Amino acid sequence: MAAQLFAFIPHANSRIDDTAPELAAAAERLFPGVPVTALVTGAAEGLEAAAAEATRFFPEVWKFAHADLAYPNAEILRPLLARVLPRGAVVLFTHNTLAMDLAPGLAVKLDAAYLPDVVAFEGLEGTQLRAVRQEFNGQVSTHVACDLAGGAVVTLRSGCFPAAGELSAAGRVVDRSGDVQGIAARRRFLEVVAAEVGDVDITKEEVLVSVGRGIGDKENLPVAEELAEALGAVVSCSRPVVDAKWLDKSRQVGTSGKTVKPKVYLALGISGSFQHLGGIKGNPFIVAVNKNPKAPIFQVAQVGVVADLLEFAPVLTEAVRKAR
Repeated sequence: MAAQLFAFIPHANSRIDDTAPELAAAAERLFPGVPVTALVTGAAEGLEAAAAEATRFFPEVWKFAHADLAYPNAEILRPLLARVLPRGAVVLFTHNTLAMDLAPGLAVKLDAAYLPDVVAFEGLEGTQLRAVRQEFNGQVSTHVACDLAGGAVVTLRSGCFPAAGELSAAGRVVDRSGDVQGIAARRRFLEVVAAEVGDVDITKEEVLVSVGRGIGDKENLPVAEELAEALGAVVSCSRPVVDAKWLDKSRQVGTSGKTVKPKVYLALGISGSFQHLGGIKGNPFIVAVNKNPKAPIFQVAQVGVVADLLEFAPVLTEAVRKAR
């Protein structure tokens, strides 16, 4: 089927998010050869650079500059996108907190299908898209069918689609800022309050040894700390470890914690919820150790080990020390 494809591109500090090339790759997987239009919104300052960077992956970029979009606001973006997107369009978002706020209502306004948190596409037959989602915090994979005849709003889990390469020739930027006029919201952005940095800054580390609920107890943390020391790494964690007060909030990776971009990410006893994976950027080499062979972390890991981390980690620590 012929379709008009769009991708909403997150960005910060004049740089597009690492998920932008993932959206380009997912669009190519969905409709090979069909050009994708990127949507970039924000305040005028810094938006030009982000839009220009997006042209490395998308043949056309629509830029929407407005002071009220200095911070993404779904109350403004929803009517704006409903105004500019053609009926029958397929719109891709990264599955993050903004998309969870924005995408459902946008699908209603466009009278389109809504397909959230997709981890894979299985195929397209006519107008029927077959995709894979995850339920119950990633413990169950569900295979769903979605009719794209009337368009669709689809959110994609970050890290599940390999990043696309750059275009042979840069695309073009189209200024659509005038379309924002007349749209207002009852809530407005005030400021970003940066979280305090703890004893370490995991956002700057190249190797992380991250522990999850599978560590079992605070007394077991030295197992991960010894492995991190052997690797020259730093210990980070998932949210349950912080909620249990076993590690400080500054070490939490995820959408409600820190966003990290390591070269190597060793996940010990982490199931791999989308909230956690949403905090891992830059396509690191992921090694996952988990007793549950169906843990969703294995779907994004380059190396998966089905084992008890308390038994496996000491063996790996000793092997690393010998290798050094």
